[in-house]
Amino acid sequence: MKCEPTQTPEAVEIDIPALRERYRRERERRLRVEGQAQYLRPARGAVGDPAVDPYRAVEPRPALSEEIDVAVLGGGFTGILAAVNLRKAGVTSFRNIEHAGDFGGVWYWNRYPGIQCDNESYCYLPLLEETGYIPSKRFADGVEIQAHCVRIARQFGLYDRALFHTVVRSLRWDDTIQRWHVTTDRGDDIRARFVIMAGGPLNRPKLPGIPGLQDFRGRVFHSARWDYDYTGGSWGKPVLDKLRDKRVAVVGTGASAIQIVPHLGEYAKQLYVLQRTPPSVDSRPNPPTDPAWAESLQPGWQKQRQDNFHRGAMEGFAPGERDLVCDFWTEINRNVAAKLDAQQAWAGLTPEKFMAMREVEDYHVMERFRRRIDEIVTDKATAEKLKPWFRFHCKRPLSSDTYYPTFNRPNVELIDVSATKGVERMTANGFVHEGKEYPVDLLICASGFEVTSDLDVRWGIDEIAGRNGLSLYEHWADGYKTLHGVVSRGFPNQFFTGYVQGGLYATTVEQFNRQGHHIAWIISEALKRGVGAVEPTQQAQDEWVRIMAPSTEFAKYMQSECPPSYLNNEAGGKFRYYLGEFYLAGFTAFEQLLQDWRDQGAFEGMELQTARSGAAAA
Repeated sequence: MKCEPTQTPEAVEIDIPALRERYRRERERRLRVEGQAQYLRPARGAVGDPAVDPYRAVEPRPALSEEIDVAVLGGGFTGILAAVNLRKAGVTSFRNIEHAGDFGGVWYWNRYPGIQCDNESYCYLPLLEETGYIPSKRFADGVEIQAHCVRIARQFGLYDRALFHTVVRSLRWDDTIQRWHVTTDRGDDIRARFVIMAGGPLNRPKLPGIPGLQDFRGRVFHSARWDYDYTGGSWGKPVLDKLRDKRVAVVGTGASAIQIVPHLGEYAKQLYVLQRTPPSVDSRPNPPTDPAWAESLQPGWQKQRQDNFHRGAMEGFAPGERDLVCDFWTEINRNVAAKLDAQQAWAGLTPEKFMAMREVEDYHVMERFRRRIDEIVTDKATAEKLKPWFRFHCKRPLSSDTYYPTFNRPNVELIDVSATKGVERMTANGFVHEGKEYPVDLLICASGFEVTSDLDVRWGIDEIAGRNGLSLYEHWADGYKTLHGVVSRGFPNQFFTGYVQGGLYATTVEQFNRQGHHIAWIISEALKRGVGAVEPTQQAQDEWVRIMAPSTEFAKYMQSECPPSYLNNEAGGKFRYYLGEFYLAGFTAFEQLLQDWRDQGAFEGMELQTARSGAAAA
């Protein structure tokens, strides 16, 4: 089926200067000087302990004292793919260390009703060709995604060496044995030649710092720790029948909330949706996978589709390129490409002209989003409150066919808390808004994760001490310092994944997969060559930091123009972009740079130390 450009409002209907001013005003209304400090991180009390696993009992085991080649810290997709790449590279002495009770990461912890991926499954789920698995539908449910995590882990033999329900407490480099001491809450002392930091960006929930929250006598939980004993239903069958006599409030209107709210609206006696900033929500066609289409796929289809999606979502389509994914993520670039085709304007197209066209199209697409709300929500005041007034990438774009219709239910009320920049306060019985108390039985915090928080909060590791006791938290206090986004001077044999200083790819999991490939190559080669320690030279690291610096300037519009959210570190305090610093020449160029670096085989820009006698790998 041909993917057509979308119908957006005509140019004469769009007043871009007026929209810019409206966007500015809406942002200012929501700014809070506290930044990240507005969130709570309690270990006890009404909100419980986010480190506790409510889904699987902890099995006792003796503490370990051992030497291994690689400790992979994490068991979500990032950790799984790091381990898979180690296997492929011939490295077998490794462990995944994970604080959950199984593989899955965010897909293990998040079991709320309605959970699905919000990128299409055919791109998002990794290793589909290698596992021979095709997702059941375009946007797979969380149960299916976690099952795919398990499928990969089993196929590549990751279970035998995995340590679940294990929290890393400290990492200390010991230069005398050229190893990292990894200590845990289970009393382990694991001496690992290499450490891969594979804790993804969505692994630690955060809670809203609502005054009086600890005084609330009702039930409270985070969306990533769903309590089906209280709500009724189950992970795979979210029939929330125990809420029929309950008054429920949801704090937050991000990716989790728009999936949760329709289920709560269906079952709760009364539902209050407490919204600071409305999201942008497009339609979500989610058909089952066409068997004929699946049978037609040729080898290499997934990478081709992922690369096409990346260009559509982030960089721009090539002349004549077909949009294979054809959804809200690729809409702006699809429409721009159609205009360039119609105007025969590809020749002589400069980056500046392309970005100017893309900005204009952004305003048109966001106006289409707002008009869609008017078509669905019957109460005009509620519809107005639901409208997003910001650029497309200011908040994570979302899709749902059931979110907006939920506000047409008589038992659902939208509470706009933008004037107080968050929920005003809690009492023992409920929440207060504009001087009125709203009694509730259950408060659900769909308040997100520690994505751009300080590293010690985000990772939850008390100490990361490199050479001569250098603290990574202090070393990176004023910004990342790496080579290629994966290694940092002063921290031998430690490897980083995620959004640090590297290539930026639209399919997050595949980006982490390719990071894992690069890291596994370095580790494998170091072991083969008898290298005891590897880290970047100061000169190479300084040069890479210089190359990365312009991307920070490029991304600062997130801080200066967008409403506060995890994407821009709540638009307060130190600037931190959730996508880190990225290679401005694009992901394809970055991948080629790394491939050339590996092909040369000289570890250019790296300082290598020979393995010392008595410090050989176990």
